[in-house]
Amino acid sequence: MDLGLMGKKAVITGASRGIGRAIAETLGGEGASVAICARHEDGLLSAATDMRARGITVHAQVLDVSDESAVAAFVDWAAGVLGGLDIVVSNVSAGASVDPQFWSVSFAADLMAFVRLVEAATPHLEKSDCASILAIASTSGFDALPPARANSYAAFKAAVIQHASSLGHSLPAKGIRVNTISPGPIFFEGGPWDLRMQSDPESTIAIRDRIPMGRFGSPTDVANLAAFLSSPAAAFLTATNMVVDGGFTSRIHF
Repeated sequence: MDLGLMGKKAVITGASRGIGRAIAETLGGEGASVAICARHEDGLLSAATDMRARGITVHAQVLDVSDESAVAAFVDWAAGVLGGLDIVVSNVSAGASVDPQFWSVSFAADLMAFVRLVEAATPHLEKSDCASILAIASTSGFDALPPARANSYAAFKAAVIQHASSLGHSLPAKGIRVNTISPGPIFFEGGPWDLRMQSDPESTIAIRDRIPMGRFGSPTDVANLAAFLSSPAAAFLTATNMVVDGGFTSRIHF
C-alpha cells in the first residue's frame, strides 16, 4: 500500500530515541523529509547521522520544547529548510512524577509544548493540501489500571487527548487533520520500561505478562500507525485517539 508520503515534509519533536525516532525513521523511509529536535545534542546528532546513512533527508536542531519562543523559531526554521510543512508530530514528555514540584515541568513539556507547537505550525500547515497533526499521548491518560498512580504524566496526557480531539474538530476547516495515538507499555533501550525492568524485574515482568499479545510494544508498533495517520491514506480520519497497547487496557474504545 502506497501511503502517499513521498516528498512530504514532517516535523517530529522528541526524536532522538524511542517512539519519536521510530516515527521519524518510518516517515523518512516512506520518502518524507523530516526535521527533528530533542534536548540532548549527542543523541540527536547520532539519530540524524543514522537516518542520513539510510538515505533519509533529515534536519536536526537542539530544542527545549518548554521554551515558547524557541518552539516557534524551530517550526519556522523547519518549514524553511524543508520548503513547507505537511506533517507535525508532537512526541515530548517530561516523564512521570508524584512530586508536586514536578507538575510545572510536566505542564510545560507535556501539554503546553503541544499547544505551542500547534500554534506555530498552523500557518504553515494551512498551505499544505494534506496537512496532519499527530499527538503522542498514553493509555495512562484515560486508564487508571495498575501500575498507574496519580501523577503529572497521566494528568497532562489526558489533557493532550482532550485538546487534540477539540482541534480535530476545529482545524479541518483550515485543511488540517488532528489525531492522537495512545501507546501502552512500549519497551526500548534506555526507556522507562527498560529502566523499570532493571530496577524491579519481577513486577515489570508481571505487567508484561498481563498484555494479551504477550510482549511489550516496540517504537515501530507506534511508528507504523503514526505513518498511516499522518498520510493522505488517512484523509478522512480526524479527532481520533488510536490505542496501541496489545490489548493491555480492558476498556472498550468507542
